[in-house]
Amino acid sequence: MERYRQIMADITRRVAEGELRPGDRVPSTRQVAEQWGVATATAAKALTALRQEGVVVTVPRVGTVVAEKAHARPAPPGPSPPKPGRERVIGAAIAIADAQGFDAVSMRSVATALDLPTMSLYRHVRGKEELAALMTDAAFGELEFPVPPPAGWRARLDLAARLQWRLYLRHSWLPRLVSLTHPQPLPNLFRYADWAMKAVRELGLDPEAGQMAWWTVANYVRGTATNLEQQAESERHTGLTSDQWFASHMPVFQAGLPSGALPAHVSPQDFDLTAFFEFGLERVLDGIAVLVGRRGAGLQARNPARTLTR
Repeated sequence: MERYRQIMADITRRVAEGELRPGDRVPSTRQVAEQWGVATATAAKALTALRQEGVVVTVPRVGTVVAEKAHARPAPPGPSPPKPGRERVIGAAIAIADAQGFDAVSMRSVATALDLPTMSLYRHVRGKEELAALMTDAAFGELEFPVPPPAGWRARLDLAARLQWRLYLRHSWLPRLVSLTHPQPLPNLFRYADWAMKAVRELGLDPEAGQMAWWTVANYVRGTATNLEQQAESERHTGLTSDQWFASHMPVFQAGLPSGALPAHVSPQDFDLTAFFEFGLERVLDGIAVLVGRRGAGLQARNPARTLTR
């Protein structure tokens, strides 16, 4: 039996026997490599395969944990029909990026995860650049929009931003592939943008200002989310969460201050990136509300009978 399959079997057995319960952390890629005496590529392949089978999931700021449904997952009556070739390639690439970061994605690493010759992947994608675009489109295809949408421009823009943020929490590598200056013509990305832009049409702004308003919101979310990839990479590299890292380096921080103590209002261990995102989002929407109010005041000054829909 191949080494990665032995690792899979061992972890699956520990889950089935209750040694590892839903929500328990499983060894990281580095820890698997050390414990089983294998290369990191083999360890990553085992964890990726476990993730694809639903035994484990990746949780932001936590790591890889046993899936909630792992114990109750019924055995399939027979082998599942294989997914279309391109879909399998995209799914494997996303799993690798989620577990190890986008830099770990290559035609070779995807082929290894699928037990395929590297050159066979080129029947489905032309190379990593196209694969990155397909991964981006597949990720945005996960979004589901409520019907009917929230009433009012602010509620809808707020939800659009939060949907995007949740997507980045699941896929910390995704923000680097979304460009404001060089957007890609991806169907699911356009579907998301079109849904969000309908809220902008309620602002009563001219088309250029409305577009700028939406770009401001979208880029705020993306810009803040770029920290997620760095955070995930640091946690993979150090094995420490951000809170653990701050705690272990606190003496260094204190030694660098004349007083030897951090200011009373500074508590880096309590920093929460999602709370930071939510605070900033409210301020961005507040700014757009001011812009809308000024526009409405100007319109009413010229035509008192006209009102602005908000």
